[in-house]
Amino acid sequence: MVFTKVKLNFFICCLSCLILGGQAYASSSHSVKGYYKKNGHYVRTHRATNPNRTQRDNWSSKPNTNPYTGKQGTKEPQK
Repeated sequence: MVFTKVKLNFFICCLSCLILGGQAYASSSHSVKGYYKKNGHYVRTHRATNPNRTQRDNWSSKPNTNPYTGKQGTKEPQK
């Protein structure tokens, strides 16, 4: 009986960590609606990192990877 409660508590703890971790991860980005550029090119709806004071954590910066597309960053972050 005690062993079952330990397993249940462990499962609840792991599930809570997954849920809370997912929320922290999801809050680091936002959705950008599709729009037309001046040259008529349409940019599809996409996700972007939230603005902050650094470029080191942007998905397009080296060595970061965009979690939605799997593409490696190519830009050198400004120092």
